[in-house]
Amino acid sequence: MPCLNRKSQIAHRKSFLVACLFAWASLSASFASDPPAPSPTPKHGAEPAKEKAASKPSKEKAESGNLSEIAIKTHHSVEIMGERIDYTATAGRIVLHDAQDKPTAAIFYIAYTRDAIKDLTKRPITFAFNGGPGSSSVWLHLGLLGPRRVHLKEDGTPYPPPYRLVDNQYSLLDVSDLVFIDPVSTGFSRAAKPDEAKQFHGVEGDIRSVADFIRLYTTRNLRWDSPKFIIGESYGTTRAAGLSGELHNHLLMNVNGIILVSTVLNFETLSFAPGNDLPYILYLPTYTAAAWYHHKLPPDLQDLSLDEVMRQSKDFAQKDYNDALLRGDALTPDQRHAIAKQLARFTGLPQRYIERANLRVSLSRFAARLLRGRDLVIGRYDARYTGYIRDALAGHMEYDPSYDAVASVFASTFNDYVRRELHYKSNLPYEILTNVGPWDWGRPMGYLNVADVLADSLTRDPFLRVEIASGRYDLATPWFSVRYTLDHMRLNPALRKNITLDTYNAGHMMYLNTPDLKKLRANISRFIRQAAGQD
Repeated sequence: MPCLNRKSQIAHRKSFLVACLFAWASLSASFASDPPAPSPTPKHGAEPAKEKAASKPSKEKAESGNLSEIAIKTHHSVEIMGERIDYTATAGRIVLHDAQDKPTAAIFYIAYTRDAIKDLTKRPITFAFNGGPGSSSVWLHLGLLGPRRVHLKEDGTPYPPPYRLVDNQYSLLDVSDLVFIDPVSTGFSRAAKPDEAKQFHGVEGDIRSVADFIRLYTTRNLRWDSPKFIIGESYGTTRAAGLSGELHNHLLMNVNGIILVSTVLNFETLSFAPGNDLPYILYLPTYTAAAWYHHKLPPDLQDLSLDEVMRQSKDFAQKDYNDALLRGDALTPDQRHAIAKQLARFTGLPQRYIERANLRVSLSRFAARLLRGRDLVIGRYDARYTGYIRDALAGHMEYDPSYDAVASVFASTFNDYVRRELHYKSNLPYEILTNVGPWDWGRPMGYLNVADVLADSLTRDPFLRVEIASGRYDLATPWFSVRYTLDHMRLNPALRKNITLDTYNAGHMMYLNTPDLKKLRANISRFIRQAAGQD
């Protein structure tokens, strides 16, 4: 089966999920030169009848030291859920300064604001970003939220190149203005001096810089009194949780809601490291889902529904399997054999293989081993999809086919879109996913865990709402890991109702699968309206 999904097989940097990013291009020029006068916007190739003829773009520029702030505005329309939406797109950059008013970086953004809104106090605004760390915001932008999206098949698999965009009838622009943020060193965002970029390459520096951008954008566009939302994906959920504390504690800015797509708040739940047995327990239900999808389970389990087989796997994981790993080498041979037999049932892997792995099969080994007999590897971001392998004896996954399936689709369409339709001209490479290592995790001992920050934000602001989206086939941030984290936030029971967890039938980027896109759009739309007091 062809493959789907997004960002790379990001091999582990320090704790887990982040590295194997692309080698990053030299930052020889600090910033793009000012865009030349643009030509008129051409019609959208997909559905030209739906596009309002774009007005001549306007350029706003403010000098700031050796850096410049730019805002290129164009005007468009799109049909969303049967309603015509006229909107202004702004592609630009905002310059950040330090305490001595020295420019430190320019952050690139693309904003979409609905036209003819008279009362901004009732119009929500949503700030969006992806993760990595090292990822631009292109995935949420052209996959889920923006008025244009990549053209994929119904199940999210790509068509052959050349690729194209289509109008996104499931965009959130009908219910909220949208601002897509590229953190420093991603997209077109750059530090003032390349050798100073490292101050932004860490948990705290990253959160502070994005919070400062939100403050500046909110101030300049008179949106302090608007209902405000944050949406992050993958490591972007880590950033979003951290931002909830940064915005509240340092800027006294409360947001109405936070949307977390494919969540990681506690990195201990994802790090397959010696002495940490937790991920083996939490990944098991998703291993079972993958094996069920590829028909690798025994008949009595294969005949069950996906939800039921995952429930049984979860029950075994948190009881018998958890107890066995807790006992470690104290297990008797018979007990070890019994646990291995059950693990073989729930994973589709040979019992002997599991025993030789000491009852602990990491994600990379599972992905490489499940379909070894067919010379296939399954995807990390979406376990439904597969790719051919070159080394049939490899002990770990060679690559992530669910990333490679769509990476070029997003890169190619964005690079054309930002220049052709939004008229932002730059010679800089748009860094879809780049190396920002070594990332400063801010934890000399232990694992990064921002769940406490989010719990503190929910406690201090009982009006805050959180919507969480998890994919059943996501092997990067599996569903049970998210549930475990939520169950260990030490929240007052009265506040648990402020958190909603919805599951979807695809992977990390569930919105590439059209049925999940429709469901996610409906859930987020409802969430924003309710949290903004509009329902």
